[in-house]
Amino acid sequence: MKYLLDTHTFIWYFDQNVKLPDKMKEIVLNPKNAIYISTASLWEIGIKISIGKIDLFFEELITRAENAGFVFLQIKKEYIQRILDIPFIHRDPFDRLLIATAIYEQMTIITADDNIHKYDVAWVW
Repeated sequence: MKYLLDTHTFIWYFDQNVKLPDKMKEIVLNPKNAIYISTASLWEIGIKISIGKIDLFFEELITRAENAGFVFLQIKKEYIQRILDIPFIHRDPFDRLLIATAIYEQMTIITADDNIHKYDVAWVW
């Protein structure tokens, strides 16, 4: 299976945050699953670090994700086009891009975000 981590899921996984259910950890650790990170999530994390909303070492996070075998997705014009087709339920532009990406790439989003659950996109939590 192909899974796209929501930004908070990505952070919680490497922070070993108790908010991340064991079931989600098992999905990420399963070698049969491909785990993807959108560059939109990296962009969001960079912004949050720069304004002091989160305290992370960006380069360490990237290195750990690479070492874990996560695949980084570059933003494609097709993802942007797909944003035009989805309803305007969620106001967060990063999450809208993740939703469009997952739909286009036929991935399941790992997210606790209830707003993402309102879209016609595969998700798990």
